[in-house]
Amino acid sequence: MTGCTQAHEGGWRCGALRFRLTAAPFLTSACHCTGCQKMTGSAFSLTLTAPAEAFELLHGEPVIGGLHGPVAHHYHCDRCKSWVFTRAEGMDWFVNIRTTMLDAPDQAPPFIETWTREKLAWAKTGAAKSYPGNPDWNDWDALTGEYATRRNQGANS
Repeated sequence: MTGCTQAHEGGWRCGALRFRLTAAPFLTSACHCTGCQKMTGSAFSLTLTAPAEAFELLHGEPVIGGLHGPVAHHYHCDRCKSWVFTRAEGMDWFVNIRTTMLDAPDQAPPFIETWTREKLAWAKTGAAKSYPGNPDWNDWDALTGEYATRRNQGANS
């Protein structure tokens, strides 16, 4: 998503739901927590954290599945049950979108990887930074600033 000067679209595998992202993401990441492993059936989940106001559903209506609160809500396609995005309680300024739901997911490789203490030993992401849990919120501005600089320079990690 180098520079993100254009809107990026994505959708669910079945085509029932589509979305548009009109701003550059704050951050891209891979989460190795066992919850994400079980939700995705994979070694990690890929996430693009974006401004909530830049995320627009074009058609279709998601349903809540996976986590039902009070911390977060996972939104899924009602038809095919694909996990598409997550909203955190009390943090309505951002949305976590499953990177692989983008039409061009290769444009948003993970910059950080989280929950590496639960990581499968063979799993590799190519992320520039690793955290045993989540990054400290006090580091958010510096972390997203570094990501924006690298993204705008066209660096993948």
